[in-house]
Amino acid sequence: MLLHVDPGRPDPLYDQVASGLRAAIVDGRSAYGERLPAARELAEALDLNVNTVLRAYRILRDEGLIELHRGRGAVVAKRLGHHTALAGAIHDLVEEARLNGVSEPALLALVREAYR
Repeated sequence: MLLHVDPGRPDPLYDQVASGLRAAIVDGRSAYGERLPAARELAEALDLNVNTVLRAYRILRDEGLIELHRGRGAVVAKRLGHHTALAGAIHDLVEEARLNGVSEPALLALVREAYR
């Protein structure tokens, strides 16, 4: 599983981890029933504190995307289907924004406004 966190971004690291995992679940890279990396393992891979990863896992649990099982780890709990068209459109949108010099905060504001 390929995740990237950037300590220089304004959003907290746990939000970045949760967002990356959420995207993997939505676009089908992580399927229903799939076991996610152990929190300690993911923390080491991303050079983060294990509590940061655990907080991200709890956010996704609260959203109903994963289930946490003591001693068995985190498992994808929602069968979302493959949203590859949506994921592709999102990647295209981000690329278009970058090419046109639209900042991430501005793009997010545009998406929030369109979603209302």
